[in-house]
Amino acid sequence: MKVALAQLDIAWENKQENQKRCCVMLEQAKKQCAELIIFPEMTLTGFSMNTDTYGETMENSPSITFFQQKAIEYNIAIIFGIIIKNGEKSENHCITIDETGNIISDYAKIHPFSYGSESKFYSSGENVSFFNIKGIPFSPLICYDLRFPEIFQVCSIKSYVITIIANWPTPRRCHWISLLKARAIENQCYILGVNRCGSGDGLDYSGDSMIIDPYGKIIAMAKECSQVIIADIDDNIVTKYRQEFPLKADRKPLLYSQLYQNKK
Repeated sequence: MKVALAQLDIAWENKQENQKRCCVMLEQAKKQCAELIIFPEMTLTGFSMNTDTYGETMENSPSITFFQQKAIEYNIAIIFGIIIKNGEKSENHCITIDETGNIISDYAKIHPFSYGSESKFYSSGENVSFFNIKGIPFSPLICYDLRFPEIFQVCSIKSYVITIIANWPTPRRCHWISLLKARAIENQCYILGVNRCGSGDGLDYSGDSMIIDPYGKIIAMAKECSQVIIADIDDNIVTKYRQEFPLKADRKPLLYSQLYQNKK
């Protein structure tokens, strides 16, 4: 399966301009026969705390409609990030739309970034998500989730590919690269990390979007500029590696849970 990572230079809180930039990247991905394209966290706004202005509802979302139309137009599955209003606080969502325009996954970020004040404006999701594209099982996660290996282990019980959409700043670039590789190795799965580039709200972003195979090898990596990177992923590689090196069979999740409880 051919996947495309769209490392977008997000225009700060400018949905109309970002839609134009997404269309350019969709065109590039389609020309290279990609079957899935993944955009960064909060795709059309950047990492905004201005939820009253830029948040939308699932029932009446112009942004979701936009991506549904583009999925049908380009005959491509799309993963993107969006602010969804939910009561007093909003939620940071990652939505997956298949090539027919249907929503097949809706994940709310489990770990709002409290260090960056995200938790003041966004409530936490409570579930992981699973979906299939072209017969390959996926799970989506978002940015700060990358620092919490437990949920990756839960996702990789079923999933062969885990996507992480992000607005990960340049000063923590080394962490981004190291943690993406670690999660691939630990979970014996593909990791697709899609970061933004450019600047927004006083922060700089280096990009470093990458596709990592189950062995921890980077098979495609973006530079610091806006670009689309493409690579083939093969679920047979995951199956074979997990059979040859049955790492997960030696995990003790019930014991780990008990140890957590005993520490309280």
